[in-house]
Amino acid sequence: MRWQRYRSITNTLFRYAWVSVNVVFVRIILISVLMIACSSALARDCSRLIASGNAEYPPYLWRASQTTVEMHGAIPQLMDFVAKQLKIDIEVKYLGPWGRVQEEVAEGNIDLLSGAFYTEPRSYRMDYIQPSFQRTQTSVWVHKDRHFKFDGWSDLVGKSGVTVINNSFGQTFDQYAATHLNIHQAGRLSQGLRMLLGERVDYFLYEDLPARAYAAELGMLENIKSLENAVSSEDLFLTVSKRSPCNTPELRAELTKALEQAQQQGVMQQFLQQALERWQTRAPG
Repeated sequence: MRWQRYRSITNTLFRYAWVSVNVVFVRIILISVLMIACSSALARDCSRLIASGNAEYPPYLWRASQTTVEMHGAIPQLMDFVAKQLKIDIEVKYLGPWGRVQEEVAEGNIDLLSGAFYTEPRSYRMDYIQPSFQRTQTSVWVHKDRHFKFDGWSDLVGKSGVTVINNSFGQTFDQYAATHLNIHQAGRLSQGLRMLLGERVDYFLYEDLPARAYAAELGMLENIKSLENAVSSEDLFLTVSKRSPCNTPELRAELTKALEQAQQQGVMQQFLQQALERWQTRAPG
């Protein structure tokens, strides 16, 4: 009896000790998780946001040189305007080609995407800030010696086209193109223009102002032209990564307010004119 009683007491003590160890272990894990979360929050100061966009998009946005992350154009000027309204810093940086930038925004490594058309897939990854800050027109670019009639999207069926990888021209056209058109993807805007000039494709799709700016720089403007009717006219938006630790309802509301002020003051047209002059007079490279 004494042995059984001793064994019972021992088992009870062992169970209590095991439960205590588990409780302590769980507490250690919870404290560690909280410490990591707190340190992450402290490490990420939301008074400074990182923005990027399509670096082949003059006069809206372009890389200052091949050896820097600095970006020039109307969009960085707009971001400076927005930053002053919010009393924060917004740094517009070159962080890779357009396709990679979109992936980095989706992962939350970039807070803001400065200049994007609306598409449903993108809306799953980022929050669109209203109002849009600019409306742009996408053109069909052709070789001057191989132009064709273009009254609508169906006129592109049976022809070979090219655009820049991961580019969008609005969700409606994107869906039509995926079903009916043969559009190749080039890594860079200049590559797409060279494919057109080399007659490897029948047409090149890109927004009018950026394509015209690059074609002029590459000395191609005398050999190519945009067809009269636009493929699409779409709004350019500022977006916030859904995975950015700084994405809060308060931030989105402040961004909306700042863009409304920019719209009321008409600053974007002023920025575009200044950026176009800067692009035309800048040193190559």
